[in-house]
Amino acid sequence: VQLQACGGGLVQAGGSLRLSCAASGRTFSSYAMGWFRQAPGKEREFVAGINWSGGNTRYADSVKGRFTISRDNAKNTVYLQMNSLKPADTAVYYCAADSNALGSRTYEYDYWGQGTLVTVSS
Repeated sequence: VQLQACGGGLVQAGGSLRLSCAASGRTFSSYAMGWFRQAPGKEREFVAGINWSGGNTRYADSVKGRFTISRDNAKNTVYLQMNSLKPADTAVYYCAADSNALGSRTYEYDYWGQGTLVTVSS
């Protein structure tokens, strides 16, 4: 599975962005998908995840109520809608595919996209 993330950019605090991650291959619907982020000098952290059908999601406490993950298996795409953005959300955001279950640890994910930069100004 190859993943291509896009949609990052510069936004003011309180604003919104929607990230997209397009996957190649015909087995996209069999993977759980996740979004992670990595800020400068920090470890990569889990942001949100969604199971293969879209019926189960999980979020980091820091983004609950502000971010929404969704997927369209017909388009081989997963999305991350980010609202009420804060400067602390500034990071490179990565999408990833998990062939087992809906995990929240980086080692549980098998495939990674290249990352897209989100910068939130105060």
